[in-house]
Amino acid sequence: MSSVRARVAPKLSLARARRIALAAQGFDRTRPARPASTARIARLIRELGVLQLDSVNVFLRAHYMPVFSRLGPYDRSRLDRIAGHGTGRIDRRLVEYWAHEASLIPVELHPLFRWRMADVDREAWGSISRVAREQPELVAQTLELVTRDGPIRARDTGAVRPPPRPGHMWNWHAGKVALEHLFFTGRIGAARRVNFERLYDTIERVLPAEIRERPAPSPEDAQRELVRVAAQALGVATEPDLGDYFRLPRSDSKARVAELVGAGELTPVEVEGWTAPAYLWPDARAPRGVHARALISPFDSLIWFRQRTERLFDFRYRIEIYTPAAQRVYGYYVLPFLLGDRLVARVDLKADRSRGALLVQGAYGEAGVDRRHVARELAAELRLVAGWLGLDELVVAPRGDLATELTAAAN
Repeated sequence: MSSVRARVAPKLSLARARRIALAAQGFDRTRPARPASTARIARLIRELGVLQLDSVNVFLRAHYMPVFSRLGPYDRSRLDRIAGHGTGRIDRRLVEYWAHEASLIPVELHPLFRWRMADVDREAWGSISRVAREQPELVAQTLELVTRDGPIRARDTGAVRPPPRPGHMWNWHAGKVALEHLFFTGRIGAARRVNFERLYDTIERVLPAEIRERPAPSPEDAQRELVRVAAQALGVATEPDLGDYFRLPRSDSKARVAELVGAGELTPVEVEGWTAPAYLWPDARAPRGVHARALISPFDSLIWFRQRTERLFDFRYRIEIYTPAAQRVYGYYVLPFLLGDRLVARVDLKADRSRGALLVQGAYGEAGVDRRHVARELAAELRLVAGWLGLDELVVAPRGDLATELTAAAN
């Protein structure tokens, strides 16, 4: 009588899982000695799969910082050029879409979101999904306007902005809602951004023909490919980690992960301290050590899924931009500080551009760290990012339990 032995999932220590995750995100590599080329920047973004966009500019626009964190000082106009931002020449390699949140993605990934474009009623929110049902003539007229006059700004629709509503982050007029519906459904795209304001144009004038003409993959095939991209970018991850990367519906995420496991494309593993099953990308790098030093944007894919950040780094992080000032624990725009393979501190940063100063409005160390060592390394990174932003002065406020050591290290 033969017996069948159940396959036991390999076990990873938490430290090894953390190194794998950091390597997958590009933090195991030494920063280039010279400013990164356009090709190197584009290659990094292909590896990450996505750069999240955000309008807050108190320190720096969100999409610029992940590239700096991994590659060091670089010419931001190179990223602008491949993203279609600014007024200069465009070398379209990235395009905007609702991938994680509002995001820049490599152009070749755009067709993988056609299932989301087609399922606007389930995938979009409130007014974006309703406007085509409630005001179809407005949507048709807006598309005609973009086709005739694009690229256009939202103000070019002629719609009047409604009065502010307490508690509402976005206060869009009807023309903006129609534009966003057309953008979500893939009929128009972001031709460029100028001063971070999106200019809309027909998708035919935004995307290269080779990308537009690709056959639409089935929703299942597209989602499997998105999970593959996420798995490569995360290295080792739970199913919710993988699904969150491109905000897949949970039922779809579960199904696609199970399919990739069944096909041998994801390896089930157990990670020390994790209660949920984990999955390893078979080609993930597993360095013996990671010697990174980087400030991490709140919108960086390394930390944007907060439960994963806690599991990997034992670091509880919540962005407090929308928290009333009196209730904030650490500050308005707080960036974790990565040193080696750990998140060891956090700083509340503001770029005072009129003064030419980088303001550290609060500095906090994690329990058990060597505070003087962390402060020295943090001061060096702050001086590096200040120089990159053209800020000549580094000013540390006396707020936070690391402020004293950081002040000494910065002077």
